[in-house]
Amino acid sequence: MPPNTPPTISELLKISELLKKSTELTAVSNTPRLDVEVLLSHILDKDRSFLYAWPEHQLSEQQQHCFDEFFNRRLQGEPVAHITGQREFWSLPFYVSPATLIPRPETELLVELALSLPLVDQPSILDLGTGTGAIALALASENPDWKIVAVDAFPEAVKLAEKNCQQLGFKHQKGFDNVQIIQSYWFSNLKDQTFDLIVSNPPYIDAKDKHLKQGDVQFEPMSALVAGEQGLSDLRMIIDAAHSHLNANGWLLLEHGYNQGQAVRDMMLAAGFSGIVTHADLAGLDRVTLCCNSYLSS
Repeated sequence: MPPNTPPTISELLKISELLKKSTELTAVSNTPRLDVEVLLSHILDKDRSFLYAWPEHQLSEQQQHCFDEFFNRRLQGEPVAHITGQREFWSLPFYVSPATLIPRPETELLVELALSLPLVDQPSILDLGTGTGAIALALASENPDWKIVAVDAFPEAVKLAEKNCQQLGFKHQKGFDNVQIIQSYWFSNLKDQTFDLIVSNPPYIDAKDKHLKQGDVQFEPMSALVAGEQGLSDLRMIIDAAHSHLNANGWLLLEHGYNQGQAVRDMMLAAGFSGIVTHADLAGLDRVTLCCNSYLSS
Protein backbone atom coordinates (compact mmCIF):
# COMPACT_ATOMS: atom_id res chain seq x y z
CA MET A 1 0.00 0.00 0.00
CA PRO A 2 1.50 3.44 -0.91
CA PRO A 3 2.70 5.65 1.96
CA ASN A 4 0.04 7.80 3.68
CA THR A 5 -2.78 5.76 2.16
CA PRO A 6 -5.47 5.30 4.80
CA PRO A 7 -6.38 1.71 5.59
CA THR A 8 -9.42 0.34 3.86
CA ILE A 9 -12.45 -0.62 5.90
CA SER A 10 -11.60 -4.31 5.52
CA GLU A 11 -8.29 -3.70 7.36
CA LEU A 12 -9.96 -2.10 10.35
CA LEU A 13 -10.49 -4.61 13.13
CA LYS A 14 -13.62 -5.65 14.95
CA ILE A 15 -13.98 -5.63 18.72
CA SER A 16 -13.80 -9.43 18.86
CA GLU A 17 -10.51 -9.40 16.96
CA LEU A 18 -8.99 -6.70 19.14
CA LEU A 19 -9.93 -8.53 22.32
CA LYS A 20 -7.86 -11.50 21.13
CA LYS A 21 -4.76 -9.28 21.18
CA SER A 22 -4.86 -9.49 24.98
CA THR A 23 -2.70 -12.63 24.74
CA GLU A 24 0.19 -10.39 23.70
CA LEU A 25 0.08 -8.60 27.07
CA THR A 26 0.63 -11.61 29.31
CA ALA A 27 4.29 -10.72 29.86
CA VAL A 28 3.47 -7.26 31.25
CA SER A 29 0.06 -7.72 32.87
CA ASN A 30 -1.76 -10.02 35.26
CA THR A 31 -5.05 -8.88 33.73
CA PRO A 32 -4.41 -8.71 29.97
CA ARG A 33 -8.03 -9.22 28.90
CA LEU A 34 -9.28 -6.55 31.30
CA ASP A 35 -6.59 -4.16 30.08
CA VAL A 36 -7.78 -4.43 26.47
CA GLU A 37 -11.40 -4.10 27.52
CA VAL A 38 -10.65 -0.91 29.46
CA LEU A 39 -8.68 0.56 26.57
CA LEU A 40 -11.44 -0.24 24.08
CA SER A 41 -14.16 1.10 26.37
CA HIS A 42 -12.24 4.33 26.78
CA ILE A 43 -11.67 4.75 23.04
CA LEU A 44 -15.28 3.93 22.16
CA ASP A 45 -16.68 5.86 25.14
CA LYS A 46 -18.84 2.86 25.96
CA ASP A 47 -19.32 0.56 28.96
CA ARG A 48 -17.49 -2.76 28.83
CA SER A 49 -20.86 -4.48 28.34
CA PHE A 50 -20.95 -2.90 24.88
CA LEU A 51 -17.92 -4.98 23.88
CA TYR A 52 -19.85 -8.20 24.47
CA ALA A 53 -23.13 -6.97 23.05
CA TRP A 54 -21.49 -5.81 19.79
CA PRO A 55 -18.43 -8.02 19.14
CA GLU A 56 -18.68 -7.41 15.38
CA HIS A 57 -18.54 -3.63 15.78
CA GLN A 58 -15.71 -2.28 13.66
CA LEU A 59 -13.53 0.57 14.82
CA SER A 60 -13.19 3.70 12.74
CA GLU A 61 -9.80 4.61 11.33
CA GLN A 62 -9.21 7.14 14.08
CA GLN A 63 -10.26 4.70 16.77
CA GLN A 64 -7.99 2.02 15.30
CA HIS A 65 -4.99 4.35 15.33
CA CYS A 66 -5.78 5.32 18.92
CA PHE A 67 -6.04 1.68 19.98
CA ASP A 68 -2.73 0.82 18.29
CA GLU A 69 -1.02 3.67 20.16
CA PHE A 70 -2.54 2.72 23.51
CA PHE A 71 -1.83 -0.97 23.02
CA ASN A 72 1.83 -0.34 22.20
CA ARG A 73 2.19 1.82 25.31
CA ARG A 74 0.73 -0.98 27.40
CA LEU A 75 3.16 -3.44 25.77
CA GLN A 76 5.93 -1.23 27.17
CA GLY A 77 4.48 -1.68 30.65
CA GLU A 78 2.83 1.71 31.05
CA PRO A 79 -0.17 1.43 33.43
CA VAL A 80 -3.59 1.44 31.81
CA ALA A 81 -4.65 4.21 34.18
CA HIS A 82 -1.87 6.46 32.90
CA ILE A 83 -2.78 5.68 29.29
CA THR A 84 -6.46 6.54 29.74
CA GLY A 85 -5.83 9.18 32.40
CA GLN A 86 -8.52 7.63 34.63
CA ARG A 87 -9.11 4.88 37.19
CA GLU A 88 -12.32 3.84 38.91
CA PHE A 89 -12.35 3.69 42.70
CA TRP A 90 -15.44 3.10 44.86
CA SER A 91 -17.43 3.20 41.59
CA LEU A 92 -16.26 6.78 41.01
CA PRO A 93 -14.12 7.94 38.06
CA PHE A 94 -10.84 9.56 39.12
CA TYR A 95 -8.34 11.44 37.02
CA VAL A 96 -4.84 10.06 37.61
CA SER A 97 -1.33 11.15 36.71
CA PRO A 98 2.27 10.00 37.22
CA ALA A 99 2.43 12.47 40.15
CA THR A 100 0.38 10.20 42.43
CA LEU A 101 -0.38 6.60 43.23
CA ILE A 102 -3.00 4.90 41.10
CA PRO A 103 -5.99 4.07 43.35
CA ARG A 104 -6.17 0.35 44.01
CA PRO A 105 -9.09 -1.95 44.87
CA GLU A 106 -7.50 -3.11 48.14
CA THR A 107 -7.63 0.46 49.46
CA GLU A 108 -11.43 0.30 49.31
CA LEU A 109 -11.17 -1.72 52.55
CA LEU A 110 -10.03 1.48 54.27
CA VAL A 111 -13.20 3.23 53.05
CA GLU A 112 -15.43 0.30 54.10
CA LEU A 113 -13.99 0.28 57.61
CA ALA A 114 -14.26 4.06 57.97
CA LEU A 115 -17.93 3.90 57.03
CA SER A 116 -18.56 1.15 59.60
CA LEU A 117 -17.19 3.04 62.62
CA PRO A 118 -19.41 4.46 65.40
CA LEU A 119 -18.63 8.12 64.72
CA VAL A 120 -20.35 11.19 66.13
CA ASP A 121 -22.95 13.01 64.04
CA GLN A 122 -21.34 15.16 61.33
CA PRO A 123 -17.81 14.01 62.14
CA SER A 124 -14.62 15.71 61.06
CA ILE A 125 -12.33 13.54 58.92
CA LEU A 126 -8.67 13.87 57.92
CA ASP A 127 -7.17 12.03 54.94
CA LEU A 128 -3.37 12.12 55.10
CA GLY A 129 -1.45 11.81 51.81
CA THR A 130 -4.59 12.06 49.71
CA GLY A 131 -2.96 11.70 46.25
CA THR A 132 -5.82 11.63 43.76
CA GLY A 133 -8.26 12.33 46.59
CA ALA A 134 -9.76 8.85 46.19
CA ILE A 135 -10.28 8.01 49.88
CA ALA A 136 -11.56 11.43 50.90
CA LEU A 137 -13.93 11.72 47.94
CA ALA A 138 -15.22 8.16 48.33
CA LEU A 139 -16.13 8.99 51.93
CA ALA A 140 -17.70 12.28 50.83
CA SER A 141 -19.82 10.46 48.25
CA GLU A 142 -21.36 8.34 51.00
CA ASN A 143 -21.73 11.10 53.60
CA PRO A 144 -22.33 14.63 52.24
CA ASP A 145 -22.53 16.03 55.79
CA TRP A 146 -19.07 14.87 56.82
CA LYS A 147 -16.45 17.63 57.05
CA ILE A 148 -13.37 16.21 55.33
CA VAL A 149 -9.88 17.67 55.12
CA ALA A 150 -7.51 16.00 52.65
CA VAL A 151 -3.81 16.85 52.64
CA ASP A 152 -0.80 16.02 50.50
CA ALA A 153 2.78 17.26 50.64
CA PHE A 154 3.12 17.67 46.88
CA PRO A 155 1.48 20.54 44.95
CA GLU A 156 0.91 18.32 41.89
CA ALA A 157 -1.13 15.91 44.00
CA VAL A 158 -3.10 18.74 45.62
CA LYS A 159 -3.94 20.10 42.16
CA LEU A 160 -5.06 16.66 40.95
CA ALA A 161 -7.19 16.04 44.04
CA GLU A 162 -8.81 19.46 43.54
CA LYS A 163 -9.57 18.54 39.94
CA ASN A 164 -11.23 15.31 41.05
CA CYS A 165 -13.12 17.16 43.75
CA GLN A 166 -14.48 19.57 41.16
CA GLN A 167 -15.45 16.96 38.59
CA LEU A 168 -17.21 14.79 41.18
CA GLY A 169 -19.24 17.74 42.40
CA PHE A 170 -17.90 18.27 45.91
CA LYS A 171 -17.37 22.00 45.40
CA HIS A 172 -20.65 23.72 46.16
CA GLN A 173 -21.83 27.07 44.87
CA LYS A 174 -23.01 28.37 48.26
CA GLY A 175 -19.56 28.37 49.79
CA PHE A 176 -19.80 25.07 51.71
CA ASP A 177 -17.21 22.53 50.67
CA ASN A 178 -17.74 18.92 51.65
CA VAL A 179 -14.01 18.39 51.12
CA GLN A 180 -11.17 20.84 51.76
CA ILE A 181 -7.84 20.01 50.13
CA ILE A 182 -4.63 21.63 51.37
CA GLN A 183 -0.90 21.16 51.01
CA SER A 184 0.70 19.75 54.14
CA TYR A 185 3.44 17.29 55.01
CA TRP A 186 1.34 15.01 57.19
CA PHE A 187 0.17 17.24 60.10
CA SER A 188 2.59 20.14 59.54
CA ASN A 189 0.05 22.73 58.28
CA LEU A 190 -2.88 21.62 60.42
CA LYS A 191 -1.82 23.52 63.56
CA ASP A 192 -4.09 22.46 66.43
CA GLN A 193 -6.94 21.04 64.33
CA THR A 194 -8.48 17.85 65.69
CA PHE A 195 -10.63 15.19 64.01
CA ASP A 196 -12.96 12.33 64.81
CA LEU A 197 -11.31 10.09 62.23
CA ILE A 198 -7.89 10.06 60.59
CA VAL A 199 -7.32 7.79 57.58
CA SER A 200 -4.19 7.29 55.54
CA ASN A 201 -2.60 5.11 52.88
CA PRO A 202 0.99 6.29 53.42
CA PRO A 203 4.22 5.04 51.82
CA TYR A 204 5.00 1.67 53.38
CA ILE A 205 7.24 -0.26 50.97
CA ASP A 206 10.85 -1.10 51.84
CA ALA A 207 13.30 0.50 49.40
CA LYS A 208 14.81 -2.95 48.78
CA ASP A 209 11.49 -4.58 47.88
CA LYS A 210 11.82 -6.39 44.55
CA HIS A 211 8.25 -5.50 43.60
CA LEU A 212 9.32 -1.88 43.02
CA LYS A 213 10.79 -3.03 39.71
CA GLN A 214 7.63 -4.81 38.60
CA GLY A 215 4.27 -3.81 37.19
CA ASP A 216 2.61 -0.43 37.54
CA VAL A 217 4.73 0.74 40.48
CA GLN A 218 7.67 1.30 38.12
CA PHE A 219 5.72 4.26 36.75
CA GLU A 220 4.55 5.68 40.07
CA PRO A 221 6.39 8.20 42.31
CA MET A 222 8.75 6.52 44.76
CA SER A 223 7.90 9.24 47.29
CA ALA A 224 4.38 7.80 47.51
CA LEU A 225 5.58 4.21 47.79
CA VAL A 226 8.83 3.94 49.75
CA ALA A 227 9.52 4.65 53.42
CA GLY A 228 12.52 4.14 55.68
CA GLU A 229 12.78 1.66 58.54
CA GLN A 230 11.84 -1.19 56.18
CA GLY A 231 8.72 0.73 55.15
CA LEU A 232 7.60 1.71 58.66
CA SER A 233 8.90 5.27 59.10
CA ASP A 234 5.86 7.17 57.81
CA LEU A 235 3.47 4.83 59.60
CA ARG A 236 5.39 5.49 62.83
CA MET A 237 5.37 9.25 62.26
CA ILE A 238 1.60 9.30 61.77
CA ILE A 239 0.89 7.05 64.77
CA ASP A 240 3.13 9.08 67.09
CA ALA A 241 1.56 12.40 66.05
CA ALA A 242 -2.06 11.27 65.75
CA HIS A 243 -2.97 11.72 69.45
CA SER A 244 -2.53 15.49 69.14
CA HIS A 245 -5.01 15.61 66.24
CA LEU A 246 -7.67 13.15 67.38
CA ASN A 247 -10.71 14.00 69.44
CA ALA A 248 -11.65 11.85 72.42
CA ASN A 249 -12.84 8.46 71.15
CA GLY A 250 -11.56 9.33 67.68
CA TRP A 251 -10.26 6.67 65.31
CA LEU A 252 -7.07 6.14 63.33
CA LEU A 253 -7.13 3.85 60.26
CA LEU A 254 -3.92 3.00 58.40
CA GLU A 255 -3.28 0.93 55.31
CA HIS A 256 0.01 -0.98 55.39
CA GLY A 257 1.91 -3.87 53.85
CA TYR A 258 0.80 -7.49 54.15
CA ASN A 259 3.69 -8.27 56.53
CA GLN A 260 3.45 -5.12 58.70
CA GLY A 261 0.32 -5.82 60.73
CA GLN A 262 2.14 -6.83 63.91
CA ALA A 263 4.57 -3.93 63.72
CA VAL A 264 1.74 -1.42 63.27
CA ARG A 265 -0.22 -2.92 66.18
CA ASP A 266 2.86 -2.72 68.38
CA MET A 267 3.41 0.95 67.47
CA MET A 268 -0.23 1.81 68.17
CA LEU A 269 -0.10 0.04 71.53
CA ALA A 270 3.13 1.82 72.48
CA ALA A 271 1.52 5.16 71.54
CA GLY A 272 -1.34 4.55 73.99
CA PHE A 273 -4.14 3.62 71.61
CA SER A 274 -6.81 1.02 72.37
CA GLY A 275 -9.22 -1.15 70.38
CA ILE A 276 -6.43 -2.13 68.00
CA VAL A 277 -7.55 -4.50 65.22
CA THR A 278 -6.00 -5.54 61.90
CA HIS A 279 -8.28 -6.37 58.96
CA ALA A 280 -7.39 -8.51 55.94
CA ASP A 281 -8.16 -7.63 52.33
CA LEU A 282 -9.99 -9.87 49.85
CA ALA A 283 -6.77 -11.81 49.27
CA GLY A 284 -6.61 -12.66 52.97
CA LEU A 285 -3.60 -10.41 53.57
CA ASP A 286 -3.23 -7.95 56.45
CA ARG A 287 -4.08 -4.57 54.94
CA VAL A 288 -5.62 -2.07 57.39
CA THR A 289 -5.13 -1.60 61.12
CA LEU A 290 -7.38 0.64 63.20
CA CYS A 291 -7.27 1.94 66.75
CA CYS A 292 -9.17 4.28 69.05
CA ASN A 293 -8.13 7.34 71.04
CA SER A 294 -10.37 6.29 73.93
CA TYR A 295 -7.83 6.93 76.66
CA LEU A 296 -8.63 10.67 76.51
CA SER A 297 -12.14 10.08 77.85
CA SER A 298 -11.03 8.26 80.99
